[in-house]
Amino acid sequence: MLLSTDTFLAPGPAPERLWLNRFAGLGPTFYSHVAAAPLRDPYWVARSDALARDLGLPADWATPEALQALAGNTVLPGSVPLASVYSGHQFGVWAGQLGDGRALLLGEVQTPSGASLEVQLKGAGLTPYSRMGDGRAVLRSSVREFLCSEAMHGLGIPTTRALCVVGSDQPVRREEIETAAIVTRTAPSFIRFGHFEHFSHGGDHDALRQLADFVIDHFYPDARSAANPYAALLEAVTRRTAAMVAQWQAVGFTHGVMNTDNMSILGLTVDYGPFQFLDGFDPNHIGNHSDHQGRYTYARQPQIAHWNLFALGQALLPLIGDHDTAMAALEPYKTALPAELDARFAAKLGFAQASAPVNAVVNALLQLMAAERTDFTIAWRTLARHLAGAPADTVQALFHDRAAIDRILLQLQELPAQVGVRPDADLALKSNPAFILRNYLGEQAIALAKQKDFSMVQDLLTVLERPFDEHPAHAAWAGFPPEWADHIQISCSS
Repeated sequence: MLLSTDTFLAPGPAPERLWLNRFAGLGPTFYSHVAAAPLRDPYWVARSDALARDLGLPADWATPEALQALAGNTVLPGSVPLASVYSGHQFGVWAGQLGDGRALLLGEVQTPSGASLEVQLKGAGLTPYSRMGDGRAVLRSSVREFLCSEAMHGLGIPTTRALCVVGSDQPVRREEIETAAIVTRTAPSFIRFGHFEHFSHGGDHDALRQLADFVIDHFYPDARSAANPYAALLEAVTRRTAAMVAQWQAVGFTHGVMNTDNMSILGLTVDYGPFQFLDGFDPNHIGNHSDHQGRYTYARQPQIAHWNLFALGQALLPLIGDHDTAMAALEPYKTALPAELDARFAAKLGFAQASAPVNAVVNALLQLMAAERTDFTIAWRTLARHLAGAPADTVQALFHDRAAIDRILLQLQELPAQVGVRPDADLALKSNPAFILRNYLGEQAIALAKQKDFSMVQDLLTVLERPFDEHPAHAAWAGFPPEWADHIQISCSS
């Protein structure tokens, strides 16, 4: 049985609190047992009460014993921490063996809903896969991952979650001396495309088959009855990935480092490093300062996801059996991605179904926004408010080309006659967030956190958990970013 969350993080000896980790059952070919490196004098930085409730934790779960456990200083009864091995393509180049260089899988818990979630400590110290790194995470990157994980969940986008950040004054060297932190994060599974690439490229097809069977049995059971279960697995992952990327595009999210080792086999957003929500709409914006070739721009994300799926298909080819069958399993991406995109953007205009006339208005608006670098989130939210009754001049005021936006607003007025249904203002408001995790907000929260003031981190979390609501006390966070925000540079070390 899995660890029951009514005893999760509870202190004291108890055989009933054993962690039975399904991933660990795959055997040592897939991981190394690793003890977390002690974190000196840890303290709470931030906690997600929403995730704690989902995990079934009691209201008073954040005990001194829990703090020590999630700092990696004590081992929870029955937990045997491990780091998994994988490989991958980084910036389109085969990088060979990678692996969990700073993340330790503690085990698996069963939530009150019946779902099971793996629990990881990210930043818990050296592992056999750390390469030249120190295995640590810093406060800056940990706060960013914590906030964005929960922000994406609030937006309804598939993602890993973050329970808490534990900090320490222990120094860590990056471009400058920073302080250490650990994020406790959860997911049904942290298996990546790179896990399959590792065993396929290494010629260990028995391990490859074992891993694929594990994923099918636990996460894609419908694939088992298919004529070719491994091709069915590839097709299912293809469809999930298409849906996830379409959701990214619809909120102006750029991942920043879509390497194959950062792609979840479950279609989850994973590994928040140089991510960014667009301010001014520039489809070719490079959000990752380390991305010198512009591989991971907003506009290229759908193409890169397809490229990564092709790499996964190559890895699964020894199991699928022939190239044509593998390519057929990837083919649905070409229709699923556009369909998902059309549906997401139609909803942003208040239409439950996409159509050619709706697509025309969406495309015209995006082209005008790109030409003028209009703020992506504010433009769409203002348009949703207009559909709910706000005057047209609130939208017009966002654009310099008055004639162009007037034409678009006229097209919008004419849509009901063309498609036979009026836009649903409530759908538009629920599809266009008022609040996103803008880079400058993250920077401000991090600056305060470095001074041991964690209030803005928690306040941001409260707002980002419900991004479609109005939060009058924090209305400024839904406004335009300051000019200095344009100069923020985020790299892979972030």
